[in-house]
Amino acid sequence: MDSAGDAQGPLSLNPSNGGWEDEKEKPKVVVIMGPTGSGKSRLAIDLGSRFPIEIINADSMQVYRGLDVLTNKVSLNERKGVPHHLLGTISPNVEFRAKDFRDSAIPALVTPFLLDDSSEDMDDSCTYGPSGEDQLDRDLDFGRDSSKYGYDHLKDIDPVSANRVHPNNHRKISQYLNLYARSGIPPSKLLQEKTAENWGRVDNSRYNCCFICVDASLPVLDRYVEQRVDCMIEAGLLYEVFDIYSPNADYTRGLRQAIGVREFENFLGVYEDSSSIDFSLNSMNKGDKTSLQNLSAVLDSFDNNQPKMLMKEAIEKMKLNTRRLVRRQKRRLSQLQALFGWNINYVDATESISCNSEDLWASEVVEPAAKIIRSFLNENAISMHDSEALNSMGQKLIQRDLWTQYTCKACGDRVLRGAHEWEQHKQGRGHRKRISRLRKSQAYDLQT
Repeated sequence: MDSAGDAQGPLSLNPSNGGWEDEKEKPKVVVIMGPTGSGKSRLAIDLGSRFPIEIINADSMQVYRGLDVLTNKVSLNERKGVPHHLLGTISPNVEFRAKDFRDSAIPALVTPFLLDDSSEDMDDSCTYGPSGEDQLDRDLDFGRDSSKYGYDHLKDIDPVSANRVHPNNHRKISQYLNLYARSGIPPSKLLQEKTAENWGRVDNSRYNCCFICVDASLPVLDRYVEQRVDCMIEAGLLYEVFDIYSPNADYTRGLRQAIGVREFENFLGVYEDSSSIDFSLNSMNKGDKTSLQNLSAVLDSFDNNQPKMLMKEAIEKMKLNTRRLVRRQKRRLSQLQALFGWNINYVDATESISCNSEDLWASEVVEPAAKIIRSFLNENAISMHDSEALNSMGQKLIQRDLWTQYTCKACGDRVLRGAHEWEQHKQGRGHRKRISRLRKSQAYDLQT
């Protein structure tokens, strides 16, 4: 297997593809992706018995030190001797951005394997030339309470960009304001021109990528992630969250962004303020889980039912938010194909997860993935047919609309961003039902 770290070749003047002029000269990288709970880590490790691999973790929360249970990090024993990079190595108090990941991952690419977690933040990085890349990506830490650098300021300087982000998405707002401060050009104009033509396209990558997506049906994933939350609670999730708990903490930065932290804020607030508890989390040393026997003992220490209700609500909210994450990730994976032309190879883990069968996992997930990889590694270059198809797809992608804001009156003035999101919304069952009711109502009004 070729080593991405050892690959050499002539550099081109076009930095967007990492300096490689020819597709065949690009180092090959396998990207394993999929919604949470589908088994990405397990598949990557199992492939270690078939290929001499190393894994670069790209889970945006697993890169941080701490919360090993909550972030579902693979243990040393579970890694089966396969080397892992960027797994629990970053301080939990810093903001590890897309640019930071890129700068850390590229030197670690000693073999052509990359483990990805869903491209949840795929729109947090853009393609720029080397002359302005580092400067444009170096985000300033604008104060969130400053009206000068807040969402209102973004609306003033670039209403189109403001329509693309949620008012509470401080990271993206800061990113856009930073672009404007350094370039003097509204981000929507900057990103809609030459950069938008190439951004996200496979043929614009510095690597020749093979994308493998481990997927499963929604009902199966829903059941699995709910069971996984219960297992996390039993394994000590509560104590991990208490270990980093701080009243009025910022849940938009660092490790505290992880699902399962903010959900327990109300419970831990009541718990910490309670002075009548003999058996208290506060009495144990930080990180010491042995002083508490189990969750039931913690809850039984309360004299009233409020903390128990708050705990139950926190667990249910964590399950709900995890199920929502699965859906967001599935939508993003579809967008990678529809908007950017990624050729994603899917392997179906539905039966193996549903039946909890090692044999089904090996035959329906590991073996198909290994076959795809062997074929990919044996390819010397992109075929002429594939090249023409990519060029044709590229012309279509140039026309993609990521910035236009659409408002659906029928659905209570719901705002949709981009043509793809708008088309998906119009095909939804809820939208079609509302349109049907409106048409019937209008027909009735005309008759009367």
